[in-house]
Amino acid sequence: MAEKGTTSPVLNIAKDDVVQYLKENQSFTEEYFIENATSEMVDGWITRHSSSRHSMAACDVPSWPDHAMHHDSKGPHVFHNIRKSFAGASGSLKSLLSPNKKKKTLRKNKSVLKQLDEKDLFMELIRDIADELDLNTLSHKILMNVSILTNGDRCSLFLVRGSKENRHLVSRLFDVTENSTVEDATHSEEEEIRIPFGSGIAGNVAQSKETINIKNAYEDPRFNPEVDKKTGYTTHSILCMPICNHDGDVVGVAQVINKVTGSHEFTNKDEDVFRNYLTFCGIGIMNAQLFEMSVNEYKRNQMLLGLARGIFEEQTSLDKMVYKIMVEALRLLRCERCMVFILHDDEKLLIPSQLRLSSRASMSREMSTVSNVSTPTPSDTEKEISFSKAFDLTAKEREKVEHLSPQDLKNVTVNTEIAKYVAMTGETINMDDFASQNRFVIDGETDKDHQIHSILCQPIYNSERKIIGVAQMINRTTDDHLFTDQDENLFEAFAIFCGLGIHNTQMYENALRLMAKQQVALEVLSYHATAQKDEVEKLKGKPIASVAEFKLESFAFSDFNLTEDETVQASIRMFMDLNLVDRFHIPYKVLCRWLLSVRKNYRPVIYHNWRHAFNVAQTMFSLIKAGGMMTMLTQLEVMGLIVACLCHDLDHRGTNNTFQTKTASPLALLYSTSTMEHHHFDHSIMILNSEGNNIFQALSPEEYRDVISVLEGAILSTDLAIYFKKRNGFFSLVESGEKTFQKPADKELLRGMMMTACDVSAIAKPWDIQRDVAELVFSEFFEQGDMERQQLQEEPIAMMDRKKRDELPKMQVGFIDAICMPVYKIFSEIWPGCTPLYAGVSRNRTNWQALSDGKIPDELCRSDSRPEAANGRSRPQPAGVGIVSKGAGEAVDPRPTK
Repeated sequence: MAEKGTTSPVLNIAKDDVVQYLKENQSFTEEYFIENATSEMVDGWITRHSSSRHSMAACDVPSWPDHAMHHDSKGPHVFHNIRKSFAGASGSLKSLLSPNKKKKTLRKNKSVLKQLDEKDLFMELIRDIADELDLNTLSHKILMNVSILTNGDRCSLFLVRGSKENRHLVSRLFDVTENSTVEDATHSEEEEIRIPFGSGIAGNVAQSKETINIKNAYEDPRFNPEVDKKTGYTTHSILCMPICNHDGDVVGVAQVINKVTGSHEFTNKDEDVFRNYLTFCGIGIMNAQLFEMSVNEYKRNQMLLGLARGIFEEQTSLDKMVYKIMVEALRLLRCERCMVFILHDDEKLLIPSQLRLSSRASMSREMSTVSNVSTPTPSDTEKEISFSKAFDLTAKEREKVEHLSPQDLKNVTVNTEIAKYVAMTGETINMDDFASQNRFVIDGETDKDHQIHSILCQPIYNSERKIIGVAQMINRTTDDHLFTDQDENLFEAFAIFCGLGIHNTQMYENALRLMAKQQVALEVLSYHATAQKDEVEKLKGKPIASVAEFKLESFAFSDFNLTEDETVQASIRMFMDLNLVDRFHIPYKVLCRWLLSVRKNYRPVIYHNWRHAFNVAQTMFSLIKAGGMMTMLTQLEVMGLIVACLCHDLDHRGTNNTFQTKTASPLALLYSTSTMEHHHFDHSIMILNSEGNNIFQALSPEEYRDVISVLEGAILSTDLAIYFKKRNGFFSLVESGEKTFQKPADKELLRGMMMTACDVSAIAKPWDIQRDVAELVFSEFFEQGDMERQQLQEEPIAMMDRKKRDELPKMQVGFIDAICMPVYKIFSEIWPGCTPLYAGVSRNRTNWQALSDGKIPDELCRSDSRPEAANGRSRPQPAGVGIVSKGAGEAVDPRPTK
């Protein structure tokens, strides 16, 4: 290396030596060319090495730079890096040498292509566009190739847009030169030049489908010289030709300016070559447009799916939901403003099928010029449309949504009137020149901040195709401010998701309101259904008689001489005598409150009331104590069974499950099987959960689960349908010799049979008690039969038909044989202590059979002298004797109330 300030000596080196050195030092050669080679040197290398390729197969031409480089085994590596170095050197080299394998315009070297014969050149240019699906890249390739074919200086491509009634051309690429890139020549939507069909040279070509070849542009009246003035370019000759698809429809117009060779005029041969080439271009453009449409559709679908995910993630608040929708709408359709109107719940309209299924009978843009068309008035519909709320959001202030109340919406504005019209008719409104329309005009309305230039308004439907709101998109931000047909279709799909989201959110909010109302109702009911403090204190202070005084262990027990308060005291005695209070640490005050609350939650129906529940509990007490069944049960089961007996008919309405189903009552909708029994159980849980009523409060979690399971199973077992399903299993178990019932499934069967035996135990009471209870039962049945005639317009079954009361003794016999006798018989065989039940039912069967045969039982004569009830009222006569001929509604419960 020469020292600073000195000059290097001139070396006399032969050219062959340099060549040899470069061949032997490839890395140096590569580095030197990368740093010092010019674009002219590279173009010269490409031209020289491509000249030998003219005879190559056409299929090899598109990748000719690589093939040329492959002539030298070391060349590709060198020129691959040179290509990378010159990727940004100039417009042509950037396109030609870019290593990016993505579909981009590869700028062909004109000198190379011109050396091909006409056929190979034509095939090369066709192949160049054959597999190109990007419309911008394809358009650029077409223009570059047109320039090569015709020797034109500049080219432009216009594509057809708009509906059949309003077609126009837009400049996809304009003034493409030899060195133009796709990015340089492509016009954005804001830069696009719009040319109506029939206007200017390109517009005339599009309309007539004829070729225009102008020798001197300035002599043609269709030429617009303003473009030359703006660009400083002088146009001389123009060749303009339509591009048609396979159906012969114009899809675009190609225009080439200023031929650079010969007389600078385009010849007939240029026209022929141009026409032949554009025939293939039409197919390519159609394919690219279809591909572009599919890509846009995919993007829209992805966007809508994203919107759907966002919408369905936010369903807790209508305001938040609508805000999210409006933000997406502004982004989706590029508008200045978005408004959403929500209809009142009671004013959602069902659109007629012919309107819903029509091909979106939108109000066309010509509406903006239609006059003398009045907006429908409220008198045109059954009632005036009104909105519960509205939301207004602008693109400038996306973080701030304005909420419009019903009072605000009473002010007549253009937006509200359009929204009402759309809600009323279900039509889509699309206006592009709003200022010139006179369809929706409000006198005196001037809103300079929100002037309407264009508007797209569509109804929002829920899943039932009912209109629940209206969405408005105002002032598209593109230069033309137009909402296209594609916008309408996209907005329609958008509105569907919005409708589902809004509907679901409204349903959620309604559910929350209903839950709140239910909670309030439960609190009110809980307060009124729970025993009052003074009642609890009064009961708590009273002494409790013994089991013997109440005769609680007797299967012949009768409650007729007990007051209501005494029945509660007797219930307390059962808990105390079974050692449940001490064993499970039940606070005495809680027990008193719970029993009073249970009694309070029985309705005053004729039979299935508190006294019936008390009698069922007393029979269970007798089975356990006198019947010898205590050894079969744990104390937890004993408590569960006693509680189940007292609660098994809570809130009974005096009608059975079948009646609930036939009348489609709320209970039947809530419980599909064992309707009333499920309700009784749920009601018992509600009382236990009420403040100060949980007699299970001292139980462990495991004990609590077990006793609730016993309680539920026992109450559901009182449904005779379940009894019939399970009793054969119980009978088979007994016949197999089972007597201990220690397995959980066996115990469940046993508890179920015990509940049935207690529930129907009035059939085994002494005759005078039995016939009085039977009178009460059938009086309640007759009332249901009367309701079936009145409400259901059908004849009741014989058991509930007061017209067939003379058949009741016969029906009683059938009831005993089918339900009562089998269970009491098998109980008496296993547990001799239960024999009084079997003896009682057998005796009563004899009496009912005598009445059925028209005879008077001996016990009926003896019972005539029985004492009056404690309240001094007469006992009702037995059904079937004829005393109740006035109607069962006059039957009187002989038991005292206080």
